[in-house]
Amino acid sequence: MYFDRDKISKSRLLHQLQTHLFVGPIMPNMWIEAIGLAAGFIGIIAWIPQIKEVWIYKRHEGISIVTFATVAFALCLWLIYGILIKSLAMIIANILTLSIIASIVIGVVRLRRPILS
Repeated sequence: MYFDRDKISKSRLLHQLQTHLFVGPIMPNMWIEAIGLAAGFIGIIAWIPQIKEVWIYKRHEGISIVTFATVAFALCLWLIYGILIKSLAMIIANILTLSIIASIVIGVVRLRRPILS
């Protein structure tokens, strides 16, 4: 890529650099999906403390099933969106996160149900 300083303004040069370096032909979809997968993986790791609280320490106080249901609904919509735009990163991340949320909700429901003698 060749830039003639006399023919191009600084703002135009900056615009061309941003276009070619960040979203243009230099950054293929593979890298974009890799960023999405990394974000999804970090998001999944964020749920580990909640899983430990419910399944290892058997504590469920302060966990709102309504909140988890709302988050699950939002993730279902993100999953549908990911399928529609054919984003593997969004599909994988949302399926895994929905699985984790389901495991937390199942654990909470098990802890909250009355023990039958």
